Amino acid sequence: MGTKALRGRENWQTKSGEKALVAENEFHGAFLKEFKNSNFQIRSKPKEFADIYRSVKLKKEVLDEIYSPKEGYGAHGIRPDYAIDNLKTKKTLYVEVKRQDGWVEGKPPKAGRGNAHERSCKYFTPGLQKILREHGKMGENILPFWVVFLGDIARDPKRVREVTTWYDGCADHFFFWRDVSNEKLLMDHFNNKLRKFLE
Repeated sequence: MGTKALRGRENWQTKSGEKALVAENEFHGAFLKEFKNSNFQIRSKPKEFADIYRSVKLKKEVLDEIYSPKEGYGAHGIRPDYAIDNLKTKKTLYVEVKRQDGWVEGKPPKAGRGNAHERSCKYFTPGLQKILREHGKMGENILPFWVVFLGDIARDPKRVREVTTWYDGCADHFFFWRDVSNEKLLMDHFNNKLRKFLE
């Protein structure tokens, strides 16, 4: 595709980013109401992991084989969408909110393209779990994260099956918020499945 055609093409990333921001705001607003006058708080875009990769020590033989810039490396880490803190126990659960289009009624299967759900799987890696557990003061056998999926992805027959398979045995740590007008569904999941890890 030439540059002229590309310029005229709809920018789906911009639209997707705008929809994701609306979704995150709905999630955030629901928890602000829930936590009012309690020991809990929700923080948007926690910064404690913004540079975790930059500080990784590599062996000399690895450093000899890769590009090692002397300056201008920049920040290199992760920034979860939210952190839920218990101010009394000092425990923290990290949250990703993934909004993605999907294959639903009236749309072709290709409407389910996108990899937001795949990117959530980084939280299953041993190294990130160790870092999040230590910082969030979570126990050794507790997953220190929660992923909330919303938008069409929460009803896409392919993506729902993928996520359900990937999170097998860890169903408490993901939630398909299919009806975002119903905050009670979201709060019930948090209060019944995850709140206990923060107490």
